[in-house]
Amino acid sequence: MYLLEFAGEDDAFAAAEARAAAGGVTVEAPGVGTARALDAERARALAYTRHAGELVGHAEGDVDAAATLLDAATLGFGGSKPSVAVRARAPRESRVDTQRAERELGSVLAARGFDIELDAPEETLRAVFSGGRCFLAWERLSTVRDFSARQPTERPFFQPGGMDPLLARAVVNLARVDPGDRFLDPMCGTGGVPIEAGLVGADVVGTDAQAKMVRGARENLREYVGSAAVARADATRLPFPKEAFDAVAFDAPYGRQSKIETHTLEALVEGALAEANRVATRCVLVADRDWREEAEAAGWEPEARFERRVHRSLTRYVLVLASPEESSDAEIA
Repeated sequence: MYLLEFAGEDDAFAAAEARAAAGGVTVEAPGVGTARALDAERARALAYTRHAGELVGHAEGDVDAAATLLDAATLGFGGSKPSVAVRARAPRESRVDTQRAERELGSVLAARGFDIELDAPEETLRAVFSGGRCFLAWERLSTVRDFSARQPTERPFFQPGGMDPLLARAVVNLARVDPGDRFLDPMCGTGGVPIEAGLVGADVVGTDAQAKMVRGARENLREYVGSAAVARADATRLPFPKEAFDAVAFDAPYGRQSKIETHTLEALVEGALAEANRVATRCVLVADRDWREEAEAAGWEPEARFERRVHRSLTRYVLVLASPEESSDAEIA
């Protein structure tokens, strides 16, 4: 069993994203989840999970109970005694003294013959206090937190309204994009979502109706991914054969009264959903409204819907869609 430490405030969203790399994911407490299986390499690319580790056990959410649990636990390591450190966190819990927790748990480990090494330990025990419980786990990975370097304003080509790379990575993961998968963003804009898909290891293609965006997305993709398969195309009439891609994701234009090129917003999104269903079996749609009815009319089965508040006047809806033949329970076994 594995412990997952989530980032952000929406644990259901974080857990759904984590299923790109883990099986049997369950939210256990605020900011905390468990998984019965984990693909460590894939998990390093998660946006809303910070750490994952092998679960030692869980107890009542106070330091004394955590120390008792650790003292009685089977710690493994094949009889060896690696150097260790303890890192305690209390997400959304202000009553737990994490420094005391680190001292007390470190004392338990020292009494069991482990050397305490704070700077470069061979093993790190993570103690997470949340929801009146404490979870102990040996850290196995930390996710790569390099998103700030790819903020829209830091890219070579910038236009207002670009998606934050943290959310863009989560969208890619919600679409279950794996290394080697063929990925399409048919409304790629400045290229934020294809960049994250490319960094996960997918073969990415972006299209956009505006020549300026095509040029800009090419520039951005070359900067961060090293290749730039971007073309000008109408998202309602894509120049690709049936099932050309494993997954599609796109950020639809915002504004109920919008008119884009020769399409109304409704015609554009409906047509893009139908074309996405023709060329792929998985899709994630981000928009400022709930397009579930239109997605179902286009042949998709909605698997999940999330609301992500951006500011007072904008809430993003994230729809996770699958073709009927695609298993809604697909996850790491």
